Amino acid sequence: MAKRSLFQEFSKGIIKENPVLCLVLGTCPTLAVTTSAFNAIGMGVAATAVLVCSNAVISLLRKVIPDKVRIPAYITIIAGFVSVVQMLVKAFAPAINASLGIFLPLIVVNCIILGRAEMFAGKNPVLPSILDGLGMGVGFTAALLCMGIIRELLGSGSVFGVQVLPFQILIFILPPGGFFVFGMLIMLANKLNTRAGKKVKTTPCDGCPMAKNCADKKCADMKKEATVNAD
Repeated sequence: MAKRSLFQEFSKGIIKENPVLCLVLGTCPTLAVTTSAFNAIGMGVAATAVLVCSNAVISLLRKVIPDKVRIPAYITIIAGFVSVVQMLVKAFAPAINASLGIFLPLIVVNCIILGRAEMFAGKNPVLPSILDGLGMGVGFTAALLCMGIIRELLGSGSVFGVQVLPFQILIFILPPGGFFVFGMLIMLANKLNTRAGKKVKTTPCDGCPMAKNCADKKCADMKKEATVNAD
């Protein structure tokens, strides 16, 4: 298998392997904090910071950490960065800290962060691990922000606290509304991935240096069929 480019390592987490909408990880904080766009951005940025920093450190120490204790070691590293992020949020953004409540320290056990440490950072060099964490963090933040905007707009009639709609559908800021929006976004992400994953049908002529000048009717028919299917 060919190695992915650095851009692919970053971009995969946004749509193709979005941790929330495709891998369905971190569902608990996703549904809990997305009652407003403001909360969604706060949680997304905090989780992204922890993802990037923990991925970098775990990748640096991947050859030092014994295999038998790698999970406790990963959790310890992640907990250290979560504590730093929590103190920074308390100091510089107390409103976000009050809104997120217990879900901010619970980033320690977020499946996305531990999953990327185990599946990627513990097996790859530092730069790809940083980009992997950044991409997954951006994808996580984007999913939270989409849910936060939709739920706040329909549930409260506002976006980022600015009144936009003259009506409110309160169910959207309640758990049932959260599950509904979550399901719709998963469906949209699957549709986008399905379209992006479609490949042009190939024929035995592909790669043949004489394909353009081939007079074989069977080959010509196959190339024509492949072109029609691609359209």
